[in-house]
Amino acid sequence: MANKRTLKKSIEAICGDLFVNALAFSLYGPTPDPENAKSLGSSIIKMQDNFIRRISHPEPGMKAKEYYENLWKEFCAQVGEIQDQISI
Repeated sequence: MANKRTLKKSIEAICGDLFVNALAFSLYGPTPDPENAKSLGSSIIKMQDNFIRRISHPEPGMKAKEYYENLWKEFCAQVGEIQDQISI
């Protein structure tokens, strides 16, 4: 990532798309489940908030590049988990 602002915007865009997909699939998928939509939406919003906060306040003592690369990898892993929950 080029800078913090770009990283934040990328996370916000991905979480927004993920939220819309989760909502649409939970409400209009093969087995509509509004309760599942609420829980998935809540977890996506919490995940976005958590990662945006972590971008703004990096851990002291770590190299910046290493910290943000690890942060991005963790974010991608959580997005994958949520995508798996959506498709189940």
